[in-house]
Amino acid sequence: MHVLLVEDDLVLADGIARILRGHSMVVDVVHNGEEADHALMSREISVSVLDIGLPGIDGFEVVRRLRSRGSALPVLLLTARDDVQDRVRGLELGADDYLVKPFAAPELVARLKALVRRSNPRPVHLQMGGLQLDPFTRRAMVDGQVIELSAREWAVLEHLMQNSSRVVSKQQIIDAILPWGEEVTLNAVEVYVSRIRSKIDSAGISIKTIRGFGYLLEQSNG
Repeated sequence: MHVLLVEDDLVLADGIARILRGHSMVVDVVHNGEEADHALMSREISVSVLDIGLPGIDGFEVVRRLRSRGSALPVLLLTARDDVQDRVRGLELGADDYLVKPFAAPELVARLKALVRRSNPRPVHLQMGGLQLDPFTRRAMVDGQVIELSAREWAVLEHLMQNSSRVVSKQQIIDAILPWGEEVTLNAVEVYVSRIRSKIDSAGISIKTIRGFGYLLEQSNG
């Protein structure tokens, strides 16, 4: 799950980002309405957590612009305002949910997962050969047995399964699994893929290296 967090309070933004990353979410953080508007047009995001009281254009205007572009991206408004009119205005502009500060971290996480489930047309379970992934419980199984994956191994494998019909480059994997401001080398991707291969070897699928291009997840021969 890729979250865009828009919050001008730097301490609060850092705290929320840590909570979400602790639940294996990829989190991009911006601090004003203009940055949010640009990010929503230029990045592949699963859901946005959007504060209303932002410098520059406020959260209401960010939602209005998003919906005027025809985007159905789920948006959860996160704000200190507990006024009914503000909640109604936000929902009428196209926000999908509303959470008032202070909030309980488990509730924020649960609401975000629910928003993505409702908006995501893909099947909940990803399956190929003997390998099954449940993106919402983040459980991976080979022939019914749970396998242990690190957060980044999970993200790489999930991306490969979502794109199992085509070759995926190392850079595409990096762009899909990492938030802005973090770095990972192409060699690190090779390490993640190598570790994943050893864990799914008995599943009847393989991660094939297409030299000069990237990786292809496919059914194993024989």
